[in-house]
Amino acid sequence: MRVSPQKARLVLELIKGRRVEEARNTLAFTKKRVAETVGKLLQSAIDNANFLSTEKGLDVDLDNLYVKNAVANDGPRMKRIRPAPMGRAYRYVRRIAHIEIVLAERNKNGAPVAHVVGEETRAAAPAKPKAKAKAKTKTKAPTKKKAVAKKATAKK
Repeated sequence: MRVSPQKARLVLELIKGRRVEEARNTLAFTKKRVAETVGKLLQSAIDNANFLSTEKGLDVDLDNLYVKNAVANDGPRMKRIRPAPMGRAYRYVRRIAHIEIVLAERNKNGAPVAHVVGEETRAAAPAKPKAKAKAKTKTKAPTKKKAVAKKATAKK
């Protein structure tokens, strides 16, 4: 989207962790320009979850969906030039944000069941502990600083 990621994050922080209906209502009454686009993206994620439940046979309850994660990352930057006085030019940057919303389903206990990311779905699984990597430390000999030569002043 043609908005800076910082501005998009302000709106995304409002809906993180909320139920889908509550997030839609929050976006409907937010006065930021990006809220309309985030609302469309949220509706698209809800429709994707609905598609998974009806067409793909995956058991997704739309009433238990919540916004698990909402991220706005930097996209490519458009560099532009504006004319300035005396034949100069001022450069400015138009920023672009990549917005991603992840929906998940809570069961009656409040634990996540499945994650819906756009058209991609992953079943929630316990995280595997990562193996510790052995860190090798190499010590380098200290480098000697070169002496700075004094410049002779020229006489007139």
